[in-house]
Amino acid sequence: MRFRRAIVFLAFLCVPFSALAQEGIDLSKWVKPEFSGRPLEGLRVALDIGHNRLKPGAMSARGVPELSFNTATTRVMAGVLEKAGATVIVVNADGTVTSLAERPELATKEKADVFISIHHDSVNDKYLRKWTHAGVERDHADNFRGYSVFTSSKNAKPEVSRALALEVGSALYEAGLRPTLHHAEPIQGENRPLLDERTGVYEFSDLVVLKAAQLPAILLECGVIIHREEELLVQRPDYQDLIAHALVKALVEVFPAGKREKKGLMKLFGR
Repeated sequence: MRFRRAIVFLAFLCVPFSALAQEGIDLSKWVKPEFSGRPLEGLRVALDIGHNRLKPGAMSARGVPELSFNTATTRVMAGVLEKAGATVIVVNADGTVTSLAERPELATKEKADVFISIHHDSVNDKYLRKWTHAGVERDHADNFRGYSVFTSSKNAKPEVSRALALEVGSALYEAGLRPTLHHAEPIQGENRPLLDERTGVYEFSDLVVLKAAQLPAILLECGVIIHREEELLVQRPDYQDLIAHALVKALVEVFPAGKREKKGLMKLFGR
């Protein structure tokens, strides 16, 4: 069964984070968006764990595959969203979904109202440098760090998707996090138009998992794991919890309870 509320952890290495180097990170400025009650009651949220066992995504500076980070972070997000009243549908819980287009289809079959694909980031190969960790030479790049949010104008619900991307970017920024802007660099593989430079929101028209979706959809890069410090940061439970609470805040803004109760989401979005 591909949909499970309790996320199955994948059999990948976990890196214990010890003392996080503080250079460039002011944790005292984190402000977690709190909520009371169940503000997402009635909302069905699909959380897609990016990548799969055969292609586990970017490799971190310490040699851990992205899929491991995506799974752990999604687990925390699911718990917070459920506490806020949402019904959470985990897509690719066991890491076996290989088709990008299939992911939003699976969410639609489960009557999800919104689709959020969870990822962790890397950088262009030209920035990679070598270092040795635990006796093994690995790649790292400390040039860029931060989150980024993507939306596609080719999505079936582009206006709602764009609104959600902007709200998520804003909520993360207001929580004290900062975006990475390297995806806007005019080089092959990047060159994504920025919709909001301040909050790190991009247009990525042909991103398959978004443009194939028949429901509002965004992709969230939670941090740059090829960056040695940020790799440790994104594993912190308090960091994952902060992102999850920012998601709650954004979802409440875009899918307000009043409209959910009066009209129902299917009518609201023309489905």
